[in-house]
Amino acid sequence: MSISSTAPELFDSAGEGVVQEAARRRTFAIISHPDAGKTTLTEKLLLYGGALTEAGSVKARSGRREVASDWMELERRRGISVTSTALRFEYGGAVLNLIDTPGHRDFSEDTLRVLAAADCAVMLLDAARGVEEQTLKLFQVARARGIPLVTFVNKYDRPGMEPLGMIDHVERTLGLVCSPVTWPVGRAGAFEGVLETDGETLVRFTRTTRGASRAGEERLEAQAQEGLAAGDPAGEAAREELELLEADGRAWDAERFAAGELTPVLFGSALWNFGIQHLLDALVQIAPAPGVRETAGGGRRPVDAPFSALAFKVQANMDPRHRDRIAFLRVCSGRFERGMRATNARTGRPVALAYAHELFGQDRSTIQDAYPGDIIGIVNASDVLVGDTLYAGPPVAFPPIPSLAPEHFVTVHNRDPARRKQFHRALEQLDHEGVVQLFRRDAADPAPVLAAVGPLQFEVATERLAGEFGVNVRLEHLDWHLARRVAPADADAVRASRWSELIVRGDGTHLAAFRTPYALDQFRQDHRHVELDEMAVR
Repeated sequence: MSISSTAPELFDSAGEGVVQEAARRRTFAIISHPDAGKTTLTEKLLLYGGALTEAGSVKARSGRREVASDWMELERRRGISVTSTALRFEYGGAVLNLIDTPGHRDFSEDTLRVLAAADCAVMLLDAARGVEEQTLKLFQVARARGIPLVTFVNKYDRPGMEPLGMIDHVERTLGLVCSPVTWPVGRAGAFEGVLETDGETLVRFTRTTRGASRAGEERLEAQAQEGLAAGDPAGEAAREELELLEADGRAWDAERFAAGELTPVLFGSALWNFGIQHLLDALVQIAPAPGVRETAGGGRRPVDAPFSALAFKVQANMDPRHRDRIAFLRVCSGRFERGMRATNARTGRPVALAYAHELFGQDRSTIQDAYPGDIIGIVNASDVLVGDTLYAGPPVAFPPIPSLAPEHFVTVHNRDPARRKQFHRALEQLDHEGVVQLFRRDAADPAPVLAAVGPLQFEVATERLAGEFGVNVRLEHLDWHLARRVAPADADAVRASRWSELIVRGDGTHLAAFRTPYALDQFRQDHRHVELDEMAVR
């Protein structure tokens, strides 16, 4: 596999037509365990892609040293990503759409929705810890969706696994074949540079102050390396390890990569900008462009079909100056044109697409057109929900986006009866966004029930209720820890059982909630005819 770090222009930027424009798009997400360095890597990809003048500062906005991908106040205060956002930039003639995903496990459901819009994912691993619990869960979601993975081993400037040990660990844990794109020179903690596996080019890195600008690089071709081999034991060891891997059958195979059986592997340090350009070049050259998309009826939607898009996220109040609601759309086919009209497949109603924006974190700008793979934000499309398909021309619908079964439940009480309308409107908004799921028990208990995958979702919900809607609430935790989706016809069986509680969403989704795994097992034994689904479809 030939991956050059010279940022070649692989595409004609003046390409005409939907197919040509789609071929330039690379739409990808980054998945990782918390603290693996996802936010740092995101910022450095933007830096090397020319979207930032220095890491943490949006281009042309001098004096602002904020993380572009983490726009929410809670994210900046806690130092974690809790919501997804879109970041678009051009590099090497390609248009890269980076969909930033939450790193914290409590927000796995947001990542699940993002992966429905991505064509590829970068799996970020800590050099010392390898595949961790959250990485494994996200890998399983990516594999279920058939998304190919590029692996970046981060933090190689710190002590960690030997590179051969990392390859073995990934292959044993995930069942993937690892095909090195770059190979580290120097052990973890004594990182000197990388060998490019295609032509044995050695790239040595030098640090920059705080890693805020591009790292210095010294490129030594094969002839120059020969004179250094005797005095360069780290470089010689790296070459020997690569030869060992090549002899063991880990050559690059594009078909196996597309099938999710093989992952290209790169080593680096996002903090010090080591290996960032190699990763960008790999994404441009080997990440899949948008292609045919499966439809709900078992059909296939090619990129040059009439316009269609999938709504994978809804977000309100991203910018307090606007106080609006944005539906994030992944363009799946055709050309989007500002001002066009589309139909919502769920409702059959027309949707005006006059107020469309290109998004860059919290910032936005009006967009005139977009092509398959692009992410656009439709402002104040109040009738668009997560999982909706918008289309022009012949009807089409894409498969719904599943939601994870919640594991934490609270009842929510409004502290100010005078703000009753705001309270209910705010809860519905947070439910539409997927911040939490909103349920009801029955008329005897009017307090709404909030359900979440992780407890930090409740912290986000209460903070947004107070800050954006002026609603102060009190939460009361419920002793439920498991939930399964049931058919409405089985609701009476759930109500009558002493092992379960029934809660219902506004969209008609019925959940059976259980206190313990034992209670779930007992319910199954008593009601073998009731089908329990762990994944609840919105």
